[in-house]
Amino acid sequence: MPGSSFGTVFKITTWGESHGKATGVVVDGCPPGIELNEAMLQNELDRRKPGNSAASTSRKEPDIPEILSGVFNGLTTGTPISIMIKNRDANSRSYAANARLFRPGHGDITYKAKYGIRDWRGGGRASARETAARVAAGAVAKAFLSQYKIDVATYTLALGGIKAEYFDLNEIDRNPLQCPDAQAFKLMEKKIQQVKKAGDSIGGVVEIRAVNVPPGLGDPVFDKLDADIAKALMGIGAVKAVEIGAGFKAAEMTGYENNDQITEAGFETNNSGGILAGISNGDEIIVRVHVKPIPSILREQKTIDENGNPHVISTKGRHDVSAVPRINAVCKAMVRLVIADHILRQKTVK
Repeated sequence: MPGSSFGTVFKITTWGESHGKATGVVVDGCPPGIELNEAMLQNELDRRKPGNSAASTSRKEPDIPEILSGVFNGLTTGTPISIMIKNRDANSRSYAANARLFRPGHGDITYKAKYGIRDWRGGGRASARETAARVAAGAVAKAFLSQYKIDVATYTLALGGIKAEYFDLNEIDRNPLQCPDAQAFKLMEKKIQQVKKAGDSIGGVVEIRAVNVPPGLGDPVFDKLDADIAKALMGIGAVKAVEIGAGFKAAEMTGYENNDQITEAGFETNNSGGILAGISNGDEIIVRVHVKPIPSILREQKTIDENGNPHVISTKGRHDVSAVPRINAVCKAMVRLVIADHILRQKTVK
């Protein structure tokens, strides 16, 4: 299946389906001598796994990673790192009744058009279950980036139309929605309960910040750092838009307002989001992703079956009310992978 690999030098290939025996990833290009163990992977996977918030599915996957290759005595060897995460709580019975129906908002109809066959058990390869493998790969990238003191953080900026107005970064780990605004968090939780009761779902906005990224990363013209970050994030199933720096607001600014003026102390503002002409400028990289509502909902919707006959569908099974905040860890992983790849590409060039 083309499209399952990402990266140039630091390259990953994910595999597995939502209701298959396991999902996993092969990481190729990680340099040798990097400290890596399963506990480090688990720490990142725990931030993505179900059950951490009211928005989460009831599917209870422990997401226990197994490193199968590429690590010896706690250090990477420079050879491909293979990681497997077994599916321990898959239940396909809920999907059987709608096996021949196309779920609105899902890739069912497009997968059928492309391949002529599809795995209807939880969406198969199109399921968000695949992102566990990305988070595991991102943990490998995190271990590599730690030697450069590069850190990537994510938090929930908005959920169901409720926006964070205050920013206390210490608050992110204090609440299950990873929101930096304690008051907004309470309103978000209330919104989740209302939407869940109605059998519906909501979307949100996640902000990603990367610090200590050195200047000079990124290649013109088509391999710009911001272009690769946008591709990485748009490759996450629920993401429908990506902003970098001022993002959409830049279209409303004048050049004088948007330009980050330069002084002896550095840039006065950061409307560029830490990237100029596709190359990092040493400032904080700031990215926002806009996440659509989960398409699997209990509310009845019109659809057709594989023969084109009309039906009404209610999607049963265990689903998130929102991809946020579980998607936050996935966004973090993808940005880490891009930065790790570009650091190694820069070394290759030099």
